Amino acid sequence: MDTVAKQAIMIDFDTGQIILEKNSDELMKPASMAKLMTIYIVFEKIKNKSISLDDKFIVSEKAWKKRGSRTFLEPGQNVTVSDLLRGVIVQSGNDAAIVLAEGISGTEDIFSDLMNSVARELGMNNTTFRNSTGWPDPEQNTSARDLSILSTNLIKNFPDLYKMFAEISFTYNGIKQGNRNPILYNNLVFGADGLKTGHTEESGYGLTASAKQKNLRFILVLNGMTSMRQRKQESSRLLNSAFREYKKLNLYSSNDNVTNAKVFLGEMEAIPLVVKQDISLLLNSIEQREMIVKAIWNEPISAPIQKDTELGKLLI
Repeated sequence: MDTVAKQAIMIDFDTGQIILEKNSDELMKPASMAKLMTIYIVFEKIKNKSISLDDKFIVSEKAWKKRGSRTFLEPGQNVTVSDLLRGVIVQSGNDAAIVLAEGISGTEDIFSDLMNSVARELGMNNTTFRNSTGWPDPEQNTSARDLSILSTNLIKNFPDLYKMFAEISFTYNGIKQGNRNPILYNNLVFGADGLKTGHTEESGYGLTASAKQKNLRFILVLNGMTSMRQRKQESSRLLNSAFREYKKLNLYSSNDNVTNAKVFLGEMEAIPLVVKQDISLLLNSIEQREMIVKAIWNEPISAPIQKDTELGKLLI
């Protein structure tokens, strides 16, 4: 597959196998996709019980004045973490992101240091954060690969909280706003359930997205597109193509018998050769047709033979 996006990566969630890759390590501006790290840190604080969804953070003057996408918080308000998260996830509210950052770390600058620390822990080696919102900053950069790493960990580490990303709308202060993720609507991509859009003049239009169908989940990161329409069409095209083209084949389960090997000078004439772990492969339609499975070993095998001895190889 190819794409018009300037930077892109699509991976299989379970294995990390790369389905699509284009300039995936090239530095790019994250725009509002940087909010995924803000969300990750809040989710982590909730999981370790440092904060709860019912805790309240106060809206600062700085958060209230922030331009761009907003949840329309009022200065001096005490807002629950639950509402602030939905303000960030559904509405992409810059004000909500800043309130969360200040509520956790005191200032947004200190919170950005925490963001960078967590990024290093996750292996996001091409990422530097300078704020909680993705607001343009010359030193703020990421890569498509790093955002796929962050998205994978968000889904894997916080499966219950991640469900917020699938919410279609959120109303706060009487103002209803729809989720900015285009693939959530009208069954554009069946099984789509998150994550986050981003746009600035410098970065272009970007999207970090995920969808699950049966035993397959793909994570897609696109950036540098020219319009909302192109972002919507390209993300849906790529994900739908991947689900049509790829299938996960469960070839063997742990301790499955692959074949029997003859034994020389043993009490048994033959012993089973088994696999020690589950073996599954994500294959496209051509690979499925052309796949060959072959066991290779030297026969006969001389006794005595200890259990768990490696006696051959399975070539797929």
